[in-house]
Amino acid sequence: MDLGELAVKYSRLYGGKVEVHPKVPIKGLQDFAIWYTPGVAEVCREIVKDRDEAFSLTNRWNTIAVITNGTRVLGLGNIGPEAALPVMEGKALIFKYLGGVDAIPITVKADTPEHFIQVAKALEPTFGGLNLEDIQSPDCFYILERLMADLEIPVWHDDQLGTAASTLAALINALKLTGRSTRDTRIVLLGAGAANIATSILLEKYGLDPGKMILVDRGGILHSEREDMDTMMIKNRWKYEIAIKTNREKVKGGLKEALAGADVLIAASTPGPGVVKPEDIELMEKDPIVFALANPVPEIWPWEAKRAGAAIVATGRSDFPNQVNNSLIFPSVFRGALDCHARRISYEAMIAASVELARFAEEKGLTANYIIPTMEEWSVYPLVAAAVADTLSRQGVARRKTSYREELERAGEIISRSRKILSTLIDSRIVEPPASEV
Repeated sequence: MDLGELAVKYSRLYGGKVEVHPKVPIKGLQDFAIWYTPGVAEVCREIVKDRDEAFSLTNRWNTIAVITNGTRVLGLGNIGPEAALPVMEGKALIFKYLGGVDAIPITVKADTPEHFIQVAKALEPTFGGLNLEDIQSPDCFYILERLMADLEIPVWHDDQLGTAASTLAALINALKLTGRSTRDTRIVLLGAGAANIATSILLEKYGLDPGKMILVDRGGILHSEREDMDTMMIKNRWKYEIAIKTNREKVKGGLKEALAGADVLIAASTPGPGVVKPEDIELMEKDPIVFALANPVPEIWPWEAKRAGAAIVATGRSDFPNQVNNSLIFPSVFRGALDCHARRISYEAMIAASVELARFAEEKGLTANYIIPTMEEWSVYPLVAAAVADTLSRQGVARRKTSYREELERAGEIISRSRKILSTLIDSRIVEPPASEV
């Protein structure tokens, strides 16, 4: 039975992936006089005096919404909100297991960006943060921009920001291994959707020269004189702005022209194989870096890229070395942001997360097959959370300031507790194993 068949079988067996449990002791009905009426009224009055007390007196401090309209589900396209729900449940499961974050899957019937924004705004009083998911481009850029500006809680779009931060972490170490400098590196980004536009922005903020970046979409290389620039300015100003600031030499053509003499290829485009060919890699500088991040099949197989001369290859798959995966970033970023009751997640905090992730791998020992930690290296998550909380606290966007050391201890305890709870439920058979494993 393949993975898809198992996923359907087990989803039917368990009726979903997540559920809600009480976190307070209840020995009898009299306890509800405290947790509900009449005692709860005094908790409400405290929040009326200071709305931010909701972060201390309720689970708002640790609860986020994983919210989508299902218009751009990875590998599936526009499948609608109902069909997107299993993906949101999966994301919630990862949030809890790796970050100790209570994430509520929410799929909404919102056909326009404005409708989606209004729904998200209406949810703000309940949540400590919003994780946007699987929203079509360019709507996702506009929605994220508006919500980040209008809300007083962190808003994150993982397809953009999570991909960008994990890519930066891997790239930091790949550049070190190949002896390349930040300012002189020439980068080609294949695909100009949510992932690579966000990646190009974060790379620039880290210190890479945007003029030495080239983005390639279905129409070829982006440059300021391309014939569709006027249309792009109206329909997708985010891509337009990237086209203006990148490709200083105004290289024209397609992928082959872009790759000539390039140091790095970051592909986040169409699943392969064969989207990128070995002869394309041969056009690059000696010992190039190749990130082929499409799922479920990378744009080029790793061994093909290696035979063509690539020194370091990363993909989005766990069965190949160097998996560049958002799951290394988003649980920790939200853990840190929630613990300091942040109002937003800044680019500086994202970079701090990437640097911390890269440092963890470097301290363990970098090789061509190990430039970024794996999801099984649990100890990296509190470290990244600490870097995020410390950065947000120093920037003045945290309601509750904390230090790196304080957050490292707090995040470690919360994440450990979350994993212990699930382990206990499994060991006690409250969560039963599938029948095939009994």
